[in-house]
Amino acid sequence: MRKLRALRLRLHGMFGGNGADEEFAAELEGHLEMHIADNLRAGMSPEQARRDAYIKLGGVEQTKQAYREREGLPWFEMLWQDLRFGLRMLAKSPGFTVVAVLTLALGIGANTALFSVVNAVLLNPLPYPHPEELVTVHASKPNFNEGAISYPNFRDWQRDNKTLAALAVARGTGYSLTGMGDAEELRAELVSSDFFPLLGVKPIIGRLFAPGEDEIGREPLAIIGEDFWQRKFGSRPDAVGKVLTLDGRDYTIVGVLPTNFNLTINNFRAADLYVPIGQFQNPALNNRFAPLGIHGIARLKPGVTLAQAQDDMLRVSERLEKIYPEADQGIRAKLVSFQFAMVRDVKPLLLILMSAVGFVLLIACVNIANLLLVRSNARAQEFAVRSALGAGRSRLLRQLLTESLMLSLTGGAVGLMLAAWGTQVILHLLPRELPRAAEVHMSGTVLGFTLLISLASGTLFGLMPCVKVFRQNLQDTLKDGGRGTGGVRQRAQNWLVVVQMATTLVLLMGAGLMIRSLIKLSEVDTGFRSQGVLTFGLEAPPSMIGVGPDATRAYLRETNARIAATPGVDAVSFSWAALPMQSDDEQLFWLDGEPKPQSQNAMHWAIRYIVEPGYLKAMGIPLLKGRFLATSDDEHAPRAVVIDDVFARKFFGNEDPIGKRVFLEQFDGPATVVGVVGHVNQWGLDNDAVHPLRAEVYQAMMQMPPQQLGLVMMGMDVIVHSRYKSETAFQSIRNETAQMNHAQVVYNPESMESVIADTLAGRRFSMILLAVFAGTALMLASIGIYGVLSYLVVQHSRDIGVRMALGANRMAVFRWVLKRGGRLALFGAAVGVIAALGLTQVMASFSTLLYGVRPYDPPTMLGVIFVLMGVAFVACYLPARRAMRIDPMQVLRTE
Repeated sequence: MRKLRALRLRLHGMFGGNGADEEFAAELEGHLEMHIADNLRAGMSPEQARRDAYIKLGGVEQTKQAYREREGLPWFEMLWQDLRFGLRMLAKSPGFTVVAVLTLALGIGANTALFSVVNAVLLNPLPYPHPEELVTVHASKPNFNEGAISYPNFRDWQRDNKTLAALAVARGTGYSLTGMGDAEELRAELVSSDFFPLLGVKPIIGRLFAPGEDEIGREPLAIIGEDFWQRKFGSRPDAVGKVLTLDGRDYTIVGVLPTNFNLTINNFRAADLYVPIGQFQNPALNNRFAPLGIHGIARLKPGVTLAQAQDDMLRVSERLEKIYPEADQGIRAKLVSFQFAMVRDVKPLLLILMSAVGFVLLIACVNIANLLLVRSNARAQEFAVRSALGAGRSRLLRQLLTESLMLSLTGGAVGLMLAAWGTQVILHLLPRELPRAAEVHMSGTVLGFTLLISLASGTLFGLMPCVKVFRQNLQDTLKDGGRGTGGVRQRAQNWLVVVQMATTLVLLMGAGLMIRSLIKLSEVDTGFRSQGVLTFGLEAPPSMIGVGPDATRAYLRETNARIAATPGVDAVSFSWAALPMQSDDEQLFWLDGEPKPQSQNAMHWAIRYIVEPGYLKAMGIPLLKGRFLATSDDEHAPRAVVIDDVFARKFFGNEDPIGKRVFLEQFDGPATVVGVVGHVNQWGLDNDAVHPLRAEVYQAMMQMPPQQLGLVMMGMDVIVHSRYKSETAFQSIRNETAQMNHAQVVYNPESMESVIADTLAGRRFSMILLAVFAGTALMLASIGIYGVLSYLVVQHSRDIGVRMALGANRMAVFRWVLKRGGRLALFGAAVGVIAALGLTQVMASFSTLLYGVRPYDPPTMLGVIFVLMGVAFVACYLPARRAMRIDPMQVLRTE
């Protein structure tokens, strides 16, 4: 209670007005008059009596100050004085204040914008209960470390494991919706019943799938997404129980999932609707040999580690291998941390960019430190006078730090406004597949980060003038007018410029390597012509799904002819299975003369393209030998295949492959190689050359087995080469197919040029941001060296004037200034080269950042040094010209 009463009295003393001070002054004056009267009665003269009274009281002003400190909050009062004085000083130099705030806002805003992405993607916990227990589940097999799982294996893994609380699977697909307006293609996910409960996802209305409803042969059910619910049902609760006609079958809606369920991992994407995996209409679903693109997700039991679960699933896999040696030979369950699986592709990129933007802020702080050093030199006389009047060094240091923090916090506030805009720009530039992009926003954590870096920045650039004041002999400064520490001042500023130049070179090197990598990737041969090539999906009308193979082939021939007749179309082909850079499918086989392998995984593997005769012309793939598939390669002809040159070299060596026979796993008899084409880049410009599976085989669509041929009707790719723009060509084709049957759907048009661009989105994003950061750093570094040399010219204007008056050549002065700036730039570049080698080694350790260039790439290094030195020369040139134009007579008259 006593402390609270004391605090109340102190607050009253601070904010209670001047009444208490006036009362105390009056009382003190009364005591003074009493002492004077006593002294006068003792025989002292009036002057001596007053002096002796002051001595007894210990000084009136000192006593008043002691009273104020005892009755108020002195630290708060001093802070308030520092703030008011700092505000006046900043207002006296508006140019300096604006430049400093904008420079800091640029650095802090860029850091805040990028951190908002890093925080959402990498740092925030996943929005699921106990996310540390979540793992992704795959099948490790030849050519694929994280391959797809067969449905029977999933059921066995689910039943036999001892370490997983739940195991679920999902597979992306699509459905044709009819009966609700125009036919349209819906994005869908096939999921097992445990999928949503495992993630803790709750429906908005209705329910989730019950256990057992994901089994083969159960009632067709569907859960729809909130966006689809709003679009088709107007968010009405009676949507639950309604029926959707999907691919000609009726599915009953049982629930609605919220929009905030936007999981993006492996092959799973948030969709329009979700269907039990048992409703998958592929007859191979229950075939242990067929993975069908299924991947899993699991939750560990409490207390179980990832390593323990992996060992347990290894035990289960080895048991199944013994029971089903033909199907499961070499198949092993592979578990990956859920968090790691989500961010592993973007984490290196974001961390590199966060480091780069941190360098930009460092350069900004160095620039402000240089400006503050110049200001502290100009204020040296002020500090000396304040010190002579009784201000201690700690008081001066506190004032300088207060001004620095005011600048940094103001810059942080402006930076927040820039960050709000910058975050949207970054999201626009980010790859479409960035996980958790919807969670990026200005959260409390981001605001706290901004406050932290603002305070850290203010402290960092405020330390340099503080150190200078602490070391300065203020009495000598008072005597010589503030001109006694030029050498120390200049050395500090020189070192700051060196730091700027070195850091800028590091950023320029990183950006240069990214640019060189993109140039190298643009030179990679894709193996096909991208210009004018359009791909889109086509699903047959529901009336054609499930018809016999003859009717299916007739439909394919008629639809192909109608599309080919569309104006502007030069070539067309349907495609199923793999599509370059978009989807993959594998063909297992063995060569003629080899015994049939005992298991699938002991067979040879190749990428399978099931196409039509127009595929070669549409894609512009070169024919190297023999012929391509022809219309005569139909269901009545001997089975023919075309291979690529990688397949030919790997399996036939120097032999002529034409006429060789191979046994395809899904057929009884052999197929004959009739041609060899060039290799097509399947896995992306940067990954194809190093992928373990590169051999490619082309098969005729008309020779597909009847069961697989029926699956084509539920969704196939169409490849078209058109003389028109992609949008125009697709609209014409859409109109043509609608005239055939309004219930068939064409969807997802995409040019091959955009497909290739998407594969480079991550690299392009990092290159753009690094280039922007490097350009910003280069601008700030040039301002820094310009400022130092300009101050050098002003500081030495008297010496320059005297030399010129004594006959010094103006060009000699020009060269002297350039030499001073050039030394700083060269030394900074040398330090930067060493630092850049370290950074580029880090970049090289991430395979997704560099391609086709060495970390110490000489052309890039030389180009970066040339650019840096060129900008430094321009920054040095202007002060050097100003030095040349100094009038020696005017300088001497001023002195």
